[in-house]
Amino acid sequence: MSALLIAAPRSGSGKTIVTLGLMAALMRRGFKVRGAKSGPDYIDPAFHQAATGLPSLNLDCWAMAPGLLKSLARESVDKTDILLIEASMGLFDGVTSPDGRSGSGADLAKILGLPVLLVLDVSGQSTTAAAVALGLAKFDPAVRVAGVILNRVASDRHLAQVSEAMARIGMPVVGAVRRNNEITVPERHLGLVQAQEQGDLPGLLDRLADHIEAGVDLDAVQALAGIPDTNGADTSFLPPPGQRIAVALDTAFSFFYAHHDLTWRQSGAEILPFSPLADQAPDPSADVCWLPGGYPELHAGRLAAADKFRDGLLKFAQTKPVHGECGGYMALGEALQDADGTWHPMLGLLGHKTSFKTRKLNLGYRLAEVLVDSPFGASGSRITGHEFHYATVESRGGDEAFCRLSDAAGKDLGLAGSRRGSVSGTFFHAIARA
Repeated sequence: MSALLIAAPRSGSGKTIVTLGLMAALMRRGFKVRGAKSGPDYIDPAFHQAATGLPSLNLDCWAMAPGLLKSLARESVDKTDILLIEASMGLFDGVTSPDGRSGSGADLAKILGLPVLLVLDVSGQSTTAAAVALGLAKFDPAVRVAGVILNRVASDRHLAQVSEAMARIGMPVVGAVRRNNEITVPERHLGLVQAQEQGDLPGLLDRLADHIEAGVDLDAVQALAGIPDTNGADTSFLPPPGQRIAVALDTAFSFFYAHHDLTWRQSGAEILPFSPLADQAPDPSADVCWLPGGYPELHAGRLAAADKFRDGLLKFAQTKPVHGECGGYMALGEALQDADGTWHPMLGLLGHKTSFKTRKLNLGYRLAEVLVDSPFGASGSRITGHEFHYATVESRGGDEAFCRLSDAAGKDLGLAGSRRGSVSGTFFHAIARA
């Protein structure tokens, strides 16, 4: 029941590759490994699950109260030999927060009392890497940097220089991963290409395990891990929107949080998955339909041609609630424009039109106040979450707004989303109750 936060000084340091390699290598040894992700990212947890065979929960210290974090962490370490939590961005990167809930990996490490394993990209430097490690180790005395893995090492001479510098500051080096430009994971506009879309993911994980075993002391990594503080409980998870919940799940609608799946089931709800891309409709016996985010902009033509999906959802929405998040919101509108400029008819349950040809990055934590009774709860409910999308609303249509948003600093962002009868949607991804 030990855990370790894997972090880096910045994005692009290779921590996802190293994390997956550690998971695959420890699995080879027969350990029961589980992953988790610090922050709101959907894509990395799917890779964690592919590597370990277990769902990877998001642990977000801005959007989740400390009690909920500890409850989910307790779930993650239960009957597990080691939990590897992958941080986002740089170790201390997050939003301004006076109460230690910045969303950073560092704040998560403090809340859970976990040691940190740094992944340092040492390409283009040698002794300076130790100065970076020392700065991270000293920046906040409440954050314990327990050791480092040197990534993208060029040669034996390079390794010797960096290792000597790390010894001068007393920083344990538990591994050195050689530079290998052939081990990569393709990316697209929201991050890595999804795990379920990788052509040979088992082969990639095998190569990553080989890569890590060649340069990392796995016994030393395990020795760095600590027992997380999981005392306390919290019920601020998003309540299940119904007893039987039809959830769209495929490569077009894949951004469904594992902690929702977990807490809704624990609350007695049933999850009834269906695939719009396979032209499936929601189970008519469900109480509510949930369309998660994903990549409908990449599959707009197939969605437009999915007659059974469209007809079934239109019939469902006549009597029961339907909610769409981000990509699901796009699918609920009148039309979606793909990157080539072609417009595709969508479900038309809401009146807006969205475009992926006209792009603008929208990224950040959000606090939503819901304006009407909905699958989120009663009118006035306050929900934490985030936005991350490039699509834009070309026309809003005549629907009323679904919620009012503010950002992490409390700045009012105005009305957002759409609602019409029992159908609602927004670009906002819900994480927990505020």
